[in-house]
Amino acid sequence: MKNTAKTILISVATTLIVVAIVFYTAWWFSPMRGMGFGVRGNSISAGERAADETDRFSPMGRGMMNEMRMMADIDSEYEYMSSMIPHHEEAVAKARILRDRTDRAEMGEFAQSIIDVQNREIQQMEELLARWYPERPVRADYQPMMGNYSGMSGNELDVAFLQDMIPHHMAAVMMSQQLLVGGLAEHDEVTELARDIRDAQLREIRQMSDWLEDY
Repeated sequence: MKNTAKTILISVATTLIVVAIVFYTAWWFSPMRGMGFGVRGNSISAGERAADETDRFSPMGRGMMNEMRMMADIDSEYEYMSSMIPHHEEAVAKARILRDRTDRAEMGEFAQSIIDVQNREIQQMEELLARWYPERPVRADYQPMMGNYSGMSGNELDVAFLQDMIPHHMAAVMMSQQLLVGGLAEHDEVTELARDIRDAQLREIRQMSDWLEDY
């Protein structure tokens, strides 16, 4: 009976997290969100905004949905770490592009922070996997979530990066919360890591949302 109740609780909590993320993401990229506002002083129609954001969001959206399905299958600390490593690696790779091409000091500093923090976490997860699961692959199959920034720089890149990184962070928050709520971690190090990732990336989501409003 206790195991059944726990299973139901985990299922409900995970479902609520998924719903919250999906609705937030849908709202964020909805043309209704920006209706009546201009971009850099120039008004755009809801139709133009919808077409532009649909084009930008669709490829990443497919990656996000695949990533969500992958997360729903996570049932161990091994799967958490082996899935989080390539997820972090994508964020680091895109942050390097942002760092090198942005015109804003705050965005350059933010990109460098992502590179430093997530590289440390990648190294930590690789070491933990090698210690506890030496016979298993370090990296799970991964569907990229973020877009192609070829030819982008300055404000265009800043906005594209923020639009991609917010749901990218949401995916990591969801994965971490699923591990914590489900009691899936077998080692205190993984519990602490998941909590750190969740809390840090929630703070960064709020910061990125503010920047995206400003830019």
